[in-house]
Amino acid sequence: MTAAVGRAAGAGARLPDVDAILPLAASENFTVASLLVGRKTRAHLTAIYGFARLVDQLGDEVDGDRLAILDAFEQDLHRVFDGEPQHPLLQRLVPTVRECSLPREPFLRLIEANRRDQRQATYDTLGDLVDYCDLSANPVGELVLYVFGVATPDRIELSDRVCTALQLAEHWQDVGEDFRRGRIYLPGEERTRFGVEPWQLGEAYAGAALRELLAFEVQRARALLDEGAPLVGTLSGRARIAVAGYVGGGRATFDAIERADFDVLRATPRATRSQKARCALETLQRGA
Repeated sequence: MTAAVGRAAGAGARLPDVDAILPLAASENFTVASLLVGRKTRAHLTAIYGFARLVDQLGDEVDGDRLAILDAFEQDLHRVFDGEPQHPLLQRLVPTVRECSLPREPFLRLIEANRRDQRQATYDTLGDLVDYCDLSANPVGELVLYVFGVATPDRIELSDRVCTALQLAEHWQDVGEDFRRGRIYLPGEERTRFGVEPWQLGEAYAGAALRELLAFEVQRARALLDEGAPLVGTLSGRARIAVAGYVGGGRATFDAIERADFDVLRATPRATRSQKARCALETLQRGA
C-alpha cells in the first residue's frame, strides 16, 4: 500500500493484501467462457478486475477515513496515465492501460461509486440506482470492450445495459449482506409499493412481500439484460465468447434466484459453474 493511502487509513488500520486481490478478483469474475480468451487478454482483464476489487475493499472494508483513502488512491491512479504510480496494483495496471489504450474516465467512475457508498446508503427510485450502477458496474464493461479493441458508442450502450443488469443481479442476491453493512439497494418507492419494511431485510428468511418485490425486480433486471444481450451478436472471436459468458452468467444468476423462490435471506442463491456454462453456450449460439 502506498504511503499516502496508508497515512489516510491511519495507524493500525488493516489494509488489503494486495497480492491476494488479483487471484480473488479473477476467480470472482472469470466465467467458464472467459477462461478461453487467452493468457495475455486474461492478464489485462485481471488487472482491471483487480483494480475494481481493490477500490471496493477501500470503500467497504478499510478502517479510517475512507473518503481520504479513496482521494489518495485516485491521485495515484492519475500517475498511471501521467507518471509512475506508487501502488503495486496500479503499477501492474500500467502495461494494460498503455497496450490497450484504456481511457482514464471509467477508472475514475469506479472510485466515485465507492465515494457514493460512504455518503448514501439507500436509493429512492430505480433511476437513482441505475445512476449508481453507471459508476459501479458499467465502467468495467466499457474497459473490457477496450481490451478487446471493439469499443464503439453503440457497443458501449449495449454493454452498459448488460453491466447494470449484472450489478442488479448481485444486489438482489445480497440483500441480507448489504443490509448488515447498512445499505439498502432495493428502491424505496418499490419497497413502499410492496409493503416491505427495512427491518424485514435482516430476517432469517424472506417473507411473502419481500419475495414478491424480488420477483418484480428480477423480471425487470432480466429484461434489461436481454436488451443488452445483442452485444454478443456484434462481436466475433474471443470477445464474443467472453461477453456471452458474462450474459450467460447473469441469466444463470437470475435463474438461481427464481429457483430459491426469491428467498435470498435464507441462503445466497448462486448458479453452479455448469449452469453458467450452459447459459453462456445458449447465449453464444443465439448471438443474444
